[in-house]
Amino acid sequence: MSPLKTTCCRTLLPVLFLIALTIDWSIAHAGDIKIGVVNTEKILRESISAIQAQKKIDQEFLPRDEDIKKMAIQAKVLQDKLEKDGQKLDETERRNLERNLANLSREYQRAQRQMREDLNVRQNEEYSFILERTNNAIHKIAETENYDLILQLQDSVYRSQRIDITDKVMKALDSAKE
Repeated sequence: MSPLKTTCCRTLLPVLFLIALTIDWSIAHAGDIKIGVVNTEKILRESISAIQAQKKIDQEFLPRDEDIKKMAIQAKVLQDKLEKDGQKLDETERRNLERNLANLSREYQRAQRQMREDLNVRQNEEYSFILERTNNAIHKIAETENYDLILQLQDSVYRSQRIDITDKVMKALDSAKE
């Protein structure tokens, strides 16, 4: 045997032995790992905190929504009048009516866009607060029940109900709120 092959065998054999031991140890201790999965999307949809936050936001934006609906009704009335009486009106009245309709339409679209943006900001504020509290609940559960790994998953192809702790987290989150 050549000296190079002998040297490679001497250094490679201990490395292979260590790798085999590590794999054997990992397989032997893999059963001791405790893993949990949390569906944060479900928490943001179904938890008492999320439902209460959505009701609060709905109440907050109800007056603006009513104003926007009133604008839509006004625009419809102007549109109907223009279609029905447009031919009978003199040129100045018809132009004023068209201008008023165009202005109301722009104001309506601006109000809708602004409300959507404000609504998104408020929802993100509430959701981030709920997610912060959710993460605290997850940490407490992980510490008290000795979890090694808890993953937050929105959608997964498959997960066993045995490792899904979403309901447990929702209970902890909702009981912490009370």
